[in-house]
Amino acid sequence: MQRRTFLKEAGTGILGMSLLSSASCAATKHRVPDREMVRCLFVPGAPGVMDLLEKVYDKCVLGKVFPPEAPLQHNWIAPGGGYRGQWIWDTMFVVDLLSILPGKEPIIRGVFQNYWDFQPRWNARMPAHAHDMIPCMIEPGKKDWDKFPAYSQIPILAWGLERVYRHNGDKELLRQALGPLERFHEWYWRERDVTGTGLVAVGSYSGDIQHARYETFDFECNLDELKLTPHPTRKDDTGGAWYGDICAAGNTAYLILGEKSLVALAKVLGDTAMAARRTARIEKAVEAMRTHMWDEAAGTFLSVKRDTLEKVPVATIGSWIPLAAGVPTPAMAKRMAEVLAGPHWQTPLPVATVDRSDARWKSDGFWRGDVWPATNYQIASGLAAYGHEGLAAAIADKTVANAMTHGISERYDSVSGRALGVEFLGMTCTTVTMMLDGLCREHPLRLRDSVRTARVPR
Repeated sequence: MQRRTFLKEAGTGILGMSLLSSASCAATKHRVPDREMVRCLFVPGAPGVMDLLEKVYDKCVLGKVFPPEAPLQHNWIAPGGGYRGQWIWDTMFVVDLLSILPGKEPIIRGVFQNYWDFQPRWNARMPAHAHDMIPCMIEPGKKDWDKFPAYSQIPILAWGLERVYRHNGDKELLRQALGPLERFHEWYWRERDVTGTGLVAVGSYSGDIQHARYETFDFECNLDELKLTPHPTRKDDTGGAWYGDICAAGNTAYLILGEKSLVALAKVLGDTAMAARRTARIEKAVEAMRTHMWDEAAGTFLSVKRDTLEKVPVATIGSWIPLAAGVPTPAMAKRMAEVLAGPHWQTPLPVATVDRSDARWKSDGFWRGDVWPATNYQIASGLAAYGHEGLAAAIADKTVANAMTHGISERYDSVSGRALGVEFLGMTCTTVTMMLDGLCREHPLRLRDSVRTARVPR
Protein backbone atom coordinates (compact mmCIF):
# COMPACT_ATOMS: atom_id res chain seq x y z
CA MET A 1 0.00 0.00 0.00
CA GLN A 2 1.42 3.35 -1.01
CA ARG A 3 2.05 6.06 1.61
CA ARG A 4 -0.53 8.48 0.25
CA THR A 5 -3.22 5.79 0.25
CA PHE A 6 -2.38 4.84 3.81
CA LEU A 7 -2.61 8.41 5.05
CA LYS A 8 -5.94 8.92 3.32
CA GLU A 9 -7.36 5.73 4.81
CA ALA A 10 -6.04 6.55 8.27
CA GLY A 11 -7.05 10.19 8.11
CA THR A 12 -10.32 10.14 10.06
CA GLY A 13 -9.03 8.09 12.95
CA ILE A 14 -8.75 4.53 14.23
CA LEU A 15 -11.72 3.15 16.14
CA GLY A 16 -10.25 2.80 19.63
CA MET A 17 -10.75 -0.50 21.37
CA SER A 18 -13.17 -1.83 18.76
CA LEU A 19 -9.96 -2.97 17.11
CA LEU A 20 -10.34 -5.96 19.41
CA SER A 21 -12.88 -7.26 16.93
CA SER A 22 -10.07 -8.13 14.55
CA ALA A 23 -9.71 -11.86 14.13
CA SER A 24 -6.61 -12.44 16.23
CA CYS A 25 -8.00 -10.50 19.22
CA ALA A 26 -11.68 -11.45 19.13
CA ALA A 27 -11.46 -14.15 21.77
CA THR A 28 -10.53 -11.91 24.69
CA LYS A 29 -12.96 -9.76 26.70
CA HIS A 30 -10.19 -7.93 28.52
CA ARG A 31 -7.88 -5.15 27.49
CA VAL A 32 -5.24 -6.50 25.19
CA PRO A 33 -1.67 -5.67 26.33
CA ASP A 34 0.17 -3.31 24.02
CA ARG A 35 2.64 -5.90 22.81
CA GLU A 36 -0.16 -8.29 21.90
CA MET A 37 -2.09 -5.46 20.28
CA VAL A 38 0.78 -4.95 17.86
CA ARG A 39 0.18 -8.47 16.53
CA CYS A 40 -3.53 -7.67 16.18
CA LEU A 41 -3.03 -4.51 14.17
CA PHE A 42 -0.54 -5.46 11.47
CA VAL A 43 -0.21 -7.99 8.69
CA PRO A 44 3.41 -8.67 7.71
CA GLY A 45 4.07 -9.76 4.16
CA ALA A 46 7.57 -11.23 4.34
CA PRO A 47 9.70 -13.35 6.68
CA GLY A 48 11.33 -11.44 9.48
CA VAL A 49 8.97 -8.46 9.31
CA MET A 50 6.88 -9.40 12.35
CA ASP A 51 9.99 -9.99 14.44
CA LEU A 52 11.36 -6.57 13.49
CA LEU A 53 7.95 -4.97 14.06
CA GLU A 54 7.60 -6.40 17.57
CA LYS A 55 11.16 -5.44 18.55
CA VAL A 56 10.68 -1.91 17.28
CA TYR A 57 7.41 -1.40 19.14
CA ASP A 58 8.79 -2.99 22.30
CA LYS A 59 12.19 -1.30 22.40
CA CYS A 60 11.89 1.86 20.27
CA VAL A 61 8.29 2.94 20.90
CA LEU A 62 6.61 1.56 24.03
CA GLY A 63 9.93 1.28 25.84
CA LYS A 64 10.66 4.96 25.32
CA VAL A 65 7.64 6.38 27.22
CA PHE A 66 8.37 7.56 30.76
CA PRO A 67 6.23 8.91 33.64
CA PRO A 68 6.24 12.63 34.53
CA GLU A 69 9.44 13.99 36.04
CA ALA A 70 9.91 17.70 36.70
CA PRO A 71 9.94 19.91 34.78
CA LEU A 72 8.22 17.47 32.40
CA GLN A 73 4.75 17.39 33.95
CA HIS A 74 3.40 14.76 31.57
CA ASN A 75 4.53 11.48 30.07
CA TRP A 76 7.65 12.06 28.04
CA ILE A 77 9.65 10.22 25.42
CA ALA A 78 13.40 9.68 25.48
CA PRO A 79 15.55 8.49 22.56
CA GLY A 80 17.41 5.84 24.57
CA GLY A 81 20.99 5.13 25.52
CA GLY A 82 22.58 8.07 27.28
CA TYR A 83 20.12 10.53 25.76
CA ARG A 84 17.99 11.56 28.77
CA GLY A 85 15.31 14.08 27.93
CA GLN A 86 12.59 14.71 25.35
CA TRP A 87 14.10 15.74 22.02
CA ILE A 88 12.19 17.24 19.09
CA TRP A 89 12.83 15.13 16.04
CA ASP A 90 13.44 11.78 17.76
CA THR A 91 10.10 12.08 19.55
CA MET A 92 8.08 12.80 16.43
CA PHE A 93 9.03 9.49 14.82
CA VAL A 94 8.08 7.64 18.00
CA VAL A 95 4.67 9.30 18.51
CA ASP A 96 3.89 8.62 14.84
CA LEU A 97 3.89 4.87 15.49
CA LEU A 98 2.56 5.17 19.04
CA SER A 99 -0.57 6.92 17.74
CA ILE A 100 -1.55 3.82 15.78
CA LEU A 101 -2.19 1.96 19.04
CA PRO A 102 -5.64 2.62 20.48
CA GLY A 103 -6.05 4.56 23.70
CA LYS A 104 -2.77 6.47 23.52
CA GLU A 105 -4.34 9.89 22.98
CA PRO A 106 -3.83 11.11 26.60
CA ILE A 107 -0.16 10.11 26.58
CA ILE A 108 0.47 11.80 23.25
CA ARG A 109 -1.32 14.98 24.30
CA GLY A 110 0.96 15.08 27.33
CA VAL A 111 4.08 14.53 25.26
CA PHE A 112 3.23 17.54 23.09
CA GLN A 113 2.13 19.58 26.12
CA ASN A 114 5.66 19.29 27.50
CA TYR A 115 6.81 21.43 24.57
CA TRP A 116 4.10 24.04 25.04
CA ASP A 117 4.75 24.19 28.82
CA PHE A 118 8.35 25.11 28.10
CA GLN A 119 7.52 28.26 26.16
CA PRO A 120 6.15 30.44 29.03
CA ARG A 121 8.98 29.32 31.34
CA TRP A 122 11.51 30.33 28.69
CA ASN A 123 9.71 33.57 27.83
CA ALA A 124 9.79 34.72 31.45
CA ARG A 125 13.60 34.69 31.42
CA MET A 126 14.40 35.78 27.88
CA PRO A 127 14.11 39.03 25.84
CA ALA A 128 11.11 39.34 23.52
CA HIS A 129 12.96 38.45 20.32
CA ALA A 130 13.83 35.02 21.81
CA HIS A 131 10.30 34.23 22.95
CA ASP A 132 8.55 30.98 22.03
CA MET A 133 11.61 28.89 21.25
CA ILE A 134 11.29 25.18 21.93
CA PRO A 135 14.66 23.63 22.77
CA CYS A 136 16.45 20.72 21.22
CA MET A 137 15.57 18.68 24.32
CA ILE A 138 13.81 19.17 27.65
CA GLU A 139 15.81 17.39 30.32
CA PRO A 140 14.28 16.26 33.63
CA GLY A 141 15.97 17.67 36.71
CA LYS A 142 17.84 20.31 34.73
CA LYS A 143 18.53 23.43 36.80
CA ASP A 144 20.12 25.70 34.18
CA TRP A 145 17.67 24.86 31.40
CA ASP A 146 17.70 28.48 30.17
CA LYS A 147 21.45 28.18 29.57
CA PHE A 148 21.55 24.70 28.06
CA PRO A 149 20.19 23.81 25.66
CA ALA A 150 19.90 27.38 24.47
CA TYR A 151 19.18 26.20 20.93
CA SER A 152 16.43 24.36 19.09
CA GLN A 153 16.44 21.46 16.63
CA ILE A 154 15.14 20.31 13.27
CA PRO A 155 11.59 21.79 13.19
CA ILE A 156 9.35 18.80 12.57
CA LEU A 157 6.88 19.14 15.44
CA ALA A 158 4.09 20.10 13.03
CA TRP A 159 4.89 17.16 10.75
CA GLY A 160 4.71 14.81 13.74
CA LEU A 161 1.45 16.36 14.88
CA GLU A 162 -0.09 15.84 11.47
CA ARG A 163 1.07 12.22 11.38
CA VAL A 164 -0.55 11.60 14.76
CA TYR A 165 -3.80 13.22 13.68
CA ARG A 166 -3.91 11.18 10.48
CA HIS A 167 -3.69 8.05 12.62
CA ASN A 168 -6.03 8.82 15.50
CA GLY A 169 -8.14 11.82 14.48
CA ASP A 170 -7.62 13.59 17.82
CA LYS A 171 -8.92 17.11 17.25
CA GLU A 172 -8.48 17.96 20.91
CA LEU A 173 -4.75 17.52 20.37
CA LEU A 174 -4.90 19.98 17.47
CA ARG A 175 -6.83 22.56 19.49
CA GLN A 176 -4.21 22.26 22.24
CA ALA A 177 -1.24 22.49 19.89
CA LEU A 178 -1.73 24.81 16.95
CA GLY A 179 -1.38 28.13 18.79
CA PRO A 180 1.96 27.43 20.51
CA LEU A 181 3.17 25.56 17.45
CA GLU A 182 2.59 28.55 15.18
CA ARG A 183 4.42 30.75 17.70
CA PHE A 184 7.37 28.34 17.57
CA HIS A 185 7.43 28.61 13.78
CA GLU A 186 7.43 32.39 14.05
CA TRP A 187 10.37 32.17 16.45
CA TYR A 188 12.18 30.05 13.86
CA TRP A 189 11.69 32.54 11.06
CA ARG A 190 12.51 35.55 13.29
CA GLU A 191 15.67 34.09 14.85
CA ARG A 192 16.97 31.87 12.08
CA ASP A 193 16.05 33.78 8.91
CA VAL A 194 17.71 36.96 10.15
CA THR A 195 18.17 38.45 6.68
CA GLY A 196 14.57 37.82 5.62
CA THR A 197 15.43 35.84 2.49
CA GLY A 198 13.26 32.83 3.35
CA LEU A 199 16.26 30.62 4.19
CA VAL A 200 17.01 29.52 7.75
CA ALA A 201 20.37 29.14 9.44
CA VAL A 202 21.37 27.59 12.76
CA GLY A 203 22.34 29.31 15.98
CA SER A 204 22.49 29.16 19.76
CA TYR A 205 21.93 31.69 22.53
CA SER A 206 24.87 30.10 24.34
CA GLY A 207 27.28 31.39 21.70
CA ASP A 208 28.83 27.91 21.45
CA ILE A 209 29.35 27.07 17.79
CA GLN A 210 28.88 23.33 18.28
CA HIS A 211 25.57 23.98 20.02
CA ALA A 212 24.48 25.78 16.86
CA ARG A 213 25.42 22.74 14.79
CA TYR A 214 23.29 20.61 17.09
CA GLU A 215 20.23 22.36 15.65
CA THR A 216 20.73 20.22 12.56
CA PHE A 217 22.75 17.08 11.79
CA ASP A 218 25.37 17.60 14.53
CA PHE A 219 28.60 17.30 12.51
CA GLU A 220 27.39 17.82 8.94
CA CYS A 221 30.35 18.71 6.70
CA ASN A 222 28.69 21.77 5.17
CA LEU A 223 28.89 23.52 8.55
CA ASP A 224 32.62 23.06 9.07
CA GLU A 225 33.23 26.75 8.32
CA LEU A 226 30.25 28.01 10.33
CA LYS A 227 30.70 31.20 12.31
CA LEU A 228 28.37 32.82 14.84
CA THR A 229 27.75 36.55 14.56
CA PRO A 230 25.64 39.19 16.26
CA HIS A 231 22.26 39.76 14.66
CA PRO A 232 22.99 41.60 11.39
CA THR A 233 20.24 44.20 11.73
CA ARG A 234 18.98 44.27 15.32
CA LYS A 235 21.07 46.62 17.46
CA ASP A 236 20.48 46.46 21.19
CA ASP A 237 22.29 45.45 24.34
CA THR A 238 20.67 42.02 24.58
CA GLY A 239 22.31 40.54 21.53
CA GLY A 240 25.29 38.25 21.36
CA ALA A 241 27.12 36.27 18.72
CA TRP A 242 24.25 33.83 18.46
CA TYR A 243 23.43 33.67 14.76
CA GLY A 244 24.99 31.25 12.28
CA ASP A 245 26.28 32.60 8.97
CA ILE A 246 25.29 29.52 6.92
CA CYS A 247 21.70 28.82 5.83
CA ALA A 248 21.09 25.08 5.92
CA ALA A 249 19.25 23.34 3.09
CA GLY A 250 18.07 20.61 5.44
CA ASN A 251 16.64 22.87 8.15
CA THR A 252 14.97 25.18 5.65
CA ALA A 253 13.31 22.18 4.03
CA TYR A 254 12.19 20.82 7.40
CA LEU A 255 10.58 24.15 8.27
CA ILE A 256 8.74 24.14 4.94
CA LEU A 257 7.61 20.58 5.65
CA GLY A 258 6.32 21.70 9.04
CA GLU A 259 4.57 24.72 7.56
CA LYS A 260 2.72 22.47 5.12
CA SER A 261 1.52 20.37 8.04
CA LEU A 262 0.39 23.51 9.87
CA VAL A 263 -1.62 24.54 6.83
CA ALA A 264 -3.32 21.15 6.63
CA LEU A 265 -4.14 21.06 10.35
CA ALA A 266 -5.34 24.67 10.44
CA LYS A 267 -7.78 23.76 7.69
CA VAL A 268 -9.00 20.79 9.75
CA LEU A 269 -9.95 23.24 12.52
CA GLY A 270 -11.35 25.77 10.05
CA ASP A 271 -8.67 28.39 10.75
CA THR A 272 -8.30 29.81 7.26
CA ALA A 273 -6.35 32.83 8.52
CA MET A 274 -3.62 30.63 9.97
CA ALA A 275 -3.53 28.55 6.80
CA ALA A 276 -3.06 31.71 4.74
CA ARG A 277 -0.26 33.00 7.00
CA ARG A 278 1.62 29.70 6.75
CA THR A 279 1.07 29.41 3.00
CA ALA A 280 2.76 32.78 2.48
CA ARG A 281 5.77 31.54 4.45
CA ILE A 282 5.91 28.37 2.34
CA GLU A 283 5.77 30.17 -0.98
CA LYS A 284 8.57 32.56 -0.05
CA ALA A 285 10.83 29.79 1.29
CA VAL A 286 10.29 27.42 -1.63
CA GLU A 287 11.12 30.17 -4.11
CA ALA A 288 14.22 31.11 -2.12
CA MET A 289 15.46 27.52 -2.02
CA ARG A 290 14.92 27.02 -5.74
CA THR A 291 16.61 30.33 -6.55
CA HIS A 292 19.58 30.30 -4.19
CA MET A 293 20.20 26.70 -3.08
CA TRP A 294 19.53 24.62 -6.17
CA ASP A 295 22.72 23.52 -7.94
CA GLU A 296 22.22 21.83 -11.29
CA ALA A 297 25.74 20.44 -11.49
CA ALA A 298 25.50 18.85 -8.05
CA GLY A 299 21.96 17.75 -8.84
CA THR A 300 20.70 18.77 -5.41
CA PHE A 301 20.26 21.64 -2.97
CA LEU A 302 23.32 23.12 -1.28
CA SER A 303 23.55 25.22 1.85
CA VAL A 304 24.55 28.84 1.32
CA LYS A 305 26.40 31.62 3.12
CA ARG A 306 23.84 33.77 4.88
CA ASP A 307 25.14 37.17 3.84
CA THR A 308 26.33 36.50 0.28
CA LEU A 309 24.16 33.50 -0.72
CA GLU A 310 27.32 31.83 -2.01
CA LYS A 311 26.86 28.06 -2.14
CA VAL A 312 28.80 25.82 0.24
CA PRO A 313 30.30 23.31 -2.24
CA VAL A 314 29.49 20.02 -0.54
CA ALA A 315 26.35 17.91 -0.75
CA THR A 316 25.29 16.34 2.54
CA ILE A 317 22.30 14.42 3.85
CA GLY A 318 20.46 17.72 4.32
CA SER A 319 20.67 18.29 0.57
CA TRP A 320 18.05 15.58 0.01
CA ILE A 321 15.49 16.64 2.64
CA PRO A 322 13.86 19.09 0.17
CA LEU A 323 12.43 16.01 -1.55
CA ALA A 324 10.39 15.21 1.55
CA ALA A 325 9.20 18.82 1.78
CA GLY A 326 8.07 19.00 -1.85
CA VAL A 327 10.52 21.79 -2.66
CA PRO A 328 11.98 20.67 -6.03
CA THR A 329 10.19 21.11 -9.32
CA PRO A 330 9.57 17.77 -11.08
CA ALA A 331 12.62 18.42 -13.26
CA MET A 332 14.77 19.09 -10.21
CA ALA A 333 13.47 15.95 -8.51
CA LYS A 334 14.32 13.90 -11.60
CA ARG A 335 17.86 15.25 -11.53
CA MET A 336 18.09 14.51 -7.79
CA ALA A 337 16.98 10.92 -8.36
CA GLU A 338 19.63 10.50 -11.06
CA VAL A 339 22.36 11.71 -8.72
CA LEU A 340 21.10 9.66 -5.77
CA ALA A 341 21.18 6.55 -7.96
CA GLY A 342 24.82 7.22 -8.90
CA PRO A 343 28.06 6.02 -7.30
CA HIS A 344 28.59 9.05 -5.07
CA TRP A 345 25.53 8.12 -3.01
CA GLN A 346 24.83 4.46 -3.71
CA THR A 347 27.10 3.00 -1.07
CA PRO A 348 26.40 -0.68 -0.31
CA LEU A 349 24.00 0.62 2.33
CA PRO A 350 22.60 3.94 1.11
CA VAL A 351 22.16 6.85 1.78
CA ALA A 352 25.47 8.05 3.24
CA THR A 353 25.42 11.36 5.09
CA VAL A 354 27.93 13.06 2.80
CA ASP A 355 28.93 12.69 -0.84
CA ARG A 356 31.35 9.75 -1.06
CA SER A 357 33.72 11.82 -3.22
CA ASP A 358 34.25 14.30 -0.37
CA ALA A 359 37.62 13.95 1.39
CA ARG A 360 35.86 13.92 4.78
CA TRP A 361 33.69 10.91 3.92
CA LYS A 362 34.21 7.89 6.14
CA SER A 363 31.86 4.92 6.08
CA ASP A 364 31.30 5.05 9.84
CA GLY A 365 31.76 8.81 10.28
CA PHE A 366 29.19 10.46 12.54
CA TRP A 367 27.06 12.41 10.03
CA ARG A 368 30.13 12.19 7.77
CA GLY A 369 29.47 9.04 5.79
CA ASP A 370 27.34 6.82 8.02
CA VAL A 371 23.65 5.96 7.42
CA TRP A 372 20.63 6.84 9.57
CA PRO A 373 17.25 5.11 9.08
CA ALA A 374 15.27 8.29 9.86
CA THR A 375 16.85 10.30 7.04
CA ASN A 376 16.57 7.32 4.69
CA TYR A 377 12.86 7.17 5.48
CA GLN A 378 12.37 10.84 4.66
CA ILE A 379 14.43 10.68 1.47
CA ALA A 380 12.55 7.60 0.28
CA SER A 381 9.23 9.28 1.10
CA GLY A 382 10.20 12.28 -1.00
CA LEU A 383 11.38 10.19 -3.93
CA ALA A 384 8.13 8.19 -3.94
CA ALA A 385 6.03 11.35 -3.80
CA TYR A 386 7.76 12.54 -6.99
CA GLY A 387 7.14 9.22 -8.73
CA HIS A 388 10.57 7.63 -8.23
CA GLU A 389 9.15 4.61 -6.40
CA GLY A 390 11.83 2.19 -7.60
CA LEU A 391 14.72 4.13 -6.12
CA ALA A 392 12.69 4.81 -2.98
CA ALA A 393 12.05 1.07 -2.57
CA ALA A 394 15.71 0.21 -3.11
CA ILE A 395 16.72 2.57 -0.29
CA ALA A 396 13.93 1.48 2.05
CA ASP A 397 14.33 -2.26 1.49
CA LYS A 398 18.09 -2.13 2.01
CA THR A 399 17.59 -0.17 5.22
CA VAL A 400 15.08 -2.67 6.58
CA ALA A 401 17.10 -5.70 5.52
CA ASN A 402 20.21 -4.28 7.15
CA ALA A 403 18.35 -3.76 10.45
CA MET A 404 17.19 -7.36 10.31
CA THR A 405 20.77 -8.53 9.75
CA HIS A 406 22.74 -6.20 12.01
CA GLY A 407 20.15 -5.23 14.61
CA ILE A 408 18.16 -2.10 15.41
CA SER A 409 20.56 0.74 16.09
CA GLU A 410 21.06 4.49 15.92
CA ARG A 411 23.10 4.44 12.71
CA TYR A 412 25.09 2.14 10.45
CA ASP A 413 28.34 1.86 8.50
CA SER A 414 27.49 2.72 4.90
CA VAL A 415 29.81 0.03 3.48
CA SER A 416 29.63 -2.92 5.89
CA GLY A 417 26.17 -2.21 7.34
CA ARG A 418 27.64 -2.67 10.83
CA ALA A 419 25.51 -1.25 13.65
CA LEU A 420 26.85 1.94 15.21
CA GLY A 421 25.78 4.11 18.12
CA VAL A 422 22.86 3.45 20.47
CA GLU A 423 21.06 0.13 20.22
CA PHE A 424 17.29 0.53 19.86
CA LEU A 425 17.43 4.31 19.47
CA GLY A 426 13.84 5.55 19.36
CA MET A 427 13.85 7.11 15.90
CA THR A 428 15.12 3.88 14.32
CA CYS A 429 11.44 2.95 14.55
CA THR A 430 11.37 4.48 11.06
CA THR A 431 12.40 1.05 9.75
CA VAL A 432 8.79 0.09 10.47
CA THR A 433 7.39 3.37 9.16
CA MET A 434 9.08 2.73 5.80
CA MET A 435 7.25 -0.55 5.48
CA LEU A 436 3.93 0.76 6.73
CA ASP A 437 4.00 3.75 4.38
CA GLY A 438 4.35 1.40 1.42
CA LEU A 439 7.87 2.45 0.53
CA CYS A 440 9.25 -1.11 0.56
CA ARG A 441 8.68 -3.79 -2.06
CA GLU A 442 10.56 -6.71 -0.53
CA HIS A 443 9.32 -6.04 3.00
CA PRO A 444 5.62 -5.16 2.84
CA LEU A 445 3.62 -4.39 5.97
CA ARG A 446 0.08 -3.17 6.29
CA LEU A 447 -2.61 -2.56 8.85
CA ARG A 448 -5.33 -5.18 9.01
CA ASP A 449 -8.40 -4.40 6.95
CA SER A 450 -10.53 -4.14 10.12
CA VAL A 451 -8.22 -1.37 11.31
CA ARG A 452 -8.00 0.49 8.02
CA THR A 453 -11.76 0.57 7.59
CA ALA A 454 -12.56 1.62 11.19
CA ARG A 455 -13.53 5.25 11.61
CA VAL A 456 -14.33 7.60 14.47
CA PRO A 457 -16.59 10.66 14.05
CA ARG A 458 -14.64 13.67 15.36
